[in-house]
Amino acid sequence: MISPQLNSFILACLFVFCYSSKGIAQTDINEKHIQVAVRMMGHQILLNSGDSISLVLVSKSEQHRYKLEFEKELLIRPEELVAQIESVVEQSHIATSYLVEVQTCKSGEVVYSYEIGNSVKNDLIPCINRVLPKACYIIYFTILEPNNSIRSLFIGPSSTRSNKTSLKWGEINIFSITSGIILLICLVFLWIYFQKKRSENSPNEDIIQLGAYEFNSKTMELSFKGEKIELSSKEADLLALLLKTSHSTVERDYLLKTVWGDEGNYIGRTLDVFISKLRKKLEEDASVKIINVRGVGYKLIF
Repeated sequence: MISPQLNSFILACLFVFCYSSKGIAQTDINEKHIQVAVRMMGHQILLNSGDSISLVLVSKSEQHRYKLEFEKELLIRPEELVAQIESVVEQSHIATSYLVEVQTCKSGEVVYSYEIGNSVKNDLIPCINRVLPKACYIIYFTILEPNNSIRSLFIGPSSTRSNKTSLKWGEINIFSITSGIILLICLVFLWIYFQKKRSENSPNEDIIQLGAYEFNSKTMELSFKGEKIELSSKEADLLALLLKTSHSTVERDYLLKTVWGDEGNYIGRTLDVFISKLRKKLEEDASVKIINVRGVGYKLIF
């Protein structure tokens, strides 16, 4: 029977497991959704350059920063770049605030950048009419603030952008890791608890049920309704042998040789005396009997 305290503990573990599993699974879904959206940005940029064949390579360089690489050189027009990325962001709902940086492959210098949706300032889009010469470029897309629909995958109904108490992505990841650790501790605790209960409930091979009695061959005791009855070593050996061959007749000579061995100090009446002692100690349960099979030996029935 599980105690109320353990039952509450198990429910708490299950809650942590479900919540953390949900957070981890939804984090994975959200990440894939963002990467597909960023890849779509690269696809649109290539199409605008008249390239429908080259590959778009997307990788995540930092926690919220995504890297777009291209196989061929590009001619970048800032006005078109802004419109293409904005269109994908609006369709995919991945961010309300983001930063775009264009970096040269050769020198790693940022030659163009702009910011959209900053909650403190207006959109910052400089040099929109200046065309960047055809060259190898890497574009970085950084999410400064996720869209409410993306955030809700992690923390439920989202707060407004001005709500300064909302969780950040890093905090959510830390929560998922912490939840996983708590879950592991719960599982270890439960494993130890059930191993202990299993050990407590496992049958003791030294204890044999004998009618209403319990016979403990290790402690050489009979137990009847909580009362302990001590046996001598010979009584315990004799009873154990009769139990082993219960409901079958055991010959006198076999009993004598097995229990007394080569001691050589027993006489014919020795066995009868010990049988009499055992009968007296088992007399509380009438169903337990040691029957004398005349001329052969004894038989234990219960």
